[in-house]
Amino acid sequence: MITLVTGGCGSGKSEYAENLVAGSGCPCKWYVATMEVWGDEDRRKVERHRKQRAGKGFHTIERPRGLNALLIPGSPEQTAVLLECVSNLAANEMFGGETLPDCAPELAGAAGEAVVDGITSLARQAAELVVVTNEVGLDGISYEVETMEYIRLMGWVNQRLAKLADRVVEVVYGIPVVLKENGSAGQGGRI
Repeated sequence: MITLVTGGCGSGKSEYAENLVAGSGCPCKWYVATMEVWGDEDRRKVERHRKQRAGKGFHTIERPRGLNALLIPGSPEQTAVLLECVSNLAANEMFGGETLPDCAPELAGAAGEAVVDGITSLARQAAELVVVTNEVGLDGISYEVETMEYIRLMGWVNQRLAKLADRVVEVVYGIPVVLKENGSAGQGGRI
């Protein structure tokens, strides 16, 4: 089962996703962290997330890109995986490296395919896969070309993931709202 969890910054989506995996009943719980740590603020965020999931039985794998090559230990039917988060993974795939690449649409397309293929690979390795993503580009501001390509990439990736997912939940102010359940659009109710 694939659950896509989305929401804005600080919405409570990470805690909600962690609780889904923690309550999955799967004895093997993996947290796939995609954030590359660049400074003190990033380190504080990572530490906050570690404390938040402490005691929930997670094993952490740090994987900022290349999910397609990741092999999750254990048997799939006993495994739950939490991927946190798609926006970091997409940025890492698109902009990974020391210098910013030419942000041609082909590059964004290749990054999007890498993200979706990697998540599809994770889904085959787990009974339960919970994927956290972010709402980006809702502010209506025009950015530099690189940022606009990233926003388009995230829109494309999120649409593809929503189609793949059995369940899509948006967390708004800590309240989970079901957008899709078992392949059909939800009624916007709480779960």
